[in-house]
Amino acid sequence: MEAVHGLDEQSNDPSFANVWQELQWRGLVHVSTDVEALERTLSEQRITYYCGFDPTAASLHLGHLVQLLLMRRLQLAGHSPLGLVGGSTGLIGDPRQTSERSLNSREVVAEWVDSLRGQVQRFLSFEGENAARMVNNLDWTGGLSAIDFLREIGKNFRVGTMVKKEIVAKRLHSDEGISYTEFSYQILQGLDYLELYRQYDCVLQTGGSDQWGNLTSGTELVRKVEGRHVHAIGTPLITNADGTKFGKSEGNAVWLDPELTSPYAFYQFWLNTADADVVDRLKVFTFKSRAEIDELQRRTEEEPFRREAQRQLAYDVCSLVHGVEATENVIEASNALFGRGDFGALDEPTLVAATAELPHARVQGEDLSLVDLLVATGLCESKSAARRTLKEGGASVNNRKVQGEDAVIGSEDLLHGAYVILRRGKKNLAVVTVGD
Repeated sequence: MEAVHGLDEQSNDPSFANVWQELQWRGLVHVSTDVEALERTLSEQRITYYCGFDPTAASLHLGHLVQLLLMRRLQLAGHSPLGLVGGSTGLIGDPRQTSERSLNSREVVAEWVDSLRGQVQRFLSFEGENAARMVNNLDWTGGLSAIDFLREIGKNFRVGTMVKKEIVAKRLHSDEGISYTEFSYQILQGLDYLELYRQYDCVLQTGGSDQWGNLTSGTELVRKVEGRHVHAIGTPLITNADGTKFGKSEGNAVWLDPELTSPYAFYQFWLNTADADVVDRLKVFTFKSRAEIDELQRRTEEEPFRREAQRQLAYDVCSLVHGVEATENVIEASNALFGRGDFGALDEPTLVAATAELPHARVQGEDLSLVDLLVATGLCESKSAARRTLKEGGASVNNRKVQGEDAVIGSEDLLHGAYVILRRGKKNLAVVTVGD
């Protein structure tokens, strides 16, 4: 599978003596096990580490991207990653803040496992001395009987400790409560760490700080069963400067799958980053060096209207997730919307995504009157106003000026055989779809 563009050419920032210092500067460590021991471990030896991703949806989202890039940073520092997609934990799902999860069928979960595995693989290198491996926890839990699970694993957990975990405590005191199924999730995640320690000598797990209770269930299980002190890193939950949750807009996540969040929408999300947030986003979501980010911070402070930092952020992250070609198409689409680019150069998915929010009219026929289309799309209030606009040269088709009251749209004007982009003046645009 094709790797993410640019990651193989990147290296960790030479400004830092070790990767731990870089992770701290980038704001990627909210909580961890013994700091001195962890820094020493990461700087003095090559280790194996892992991060788990549960298939509770068909795609990963921006919250997962934090972990994927953290995994890549550690791999670039010489450590060996294990990308775990939870074929068994995905059948249960970790406890949510509000209510019990709806359980998905085994068939759906298996399908999502394959989807997420493909997304994770793109961010890691599977070659060299510290090549990545993909693992599935269904491999060691699928044949485990309930009796063996309780005797060999469950006996190492204390209920008093388990109910003190933040998310469990919240659910216990809610009207919804918590089922034994979700309550036992932390035991299954602890088992993952134990198995990966045994099979691969894995000594570090990463995850979001909201997963800290689950992360430490693994470190404690390894300590009790194997007598080994292993590590965990909890990354901060990313929020905007105003305190709102990052990556959410009206309840909609920003997905990594281009079918769920188009590259155009993805790019625009990053381009719209507030000045107060852009430097922190550059640290977490790009591989730019400290010197490069410091320079972009200076430009933001001195010339915020240029939005250079936002454009660099959008380009880098969109390229990492969707590739350079898709990102270049998105930029061309943005330019076209402002009258500086060629709509005809865009592939169909980018064109559709870029014009999704424009006024729209669907028509049928051949040699369509431009006067009628200007009215149908609402760009002009009446046919007389449309004729006046055309007479004065105030209309364009696919960014090409059109004059004459009798102008028509022919098949040669259709983008991808179906679309026409109309413009009145500089800022008023609409899209026409010709056909069923």
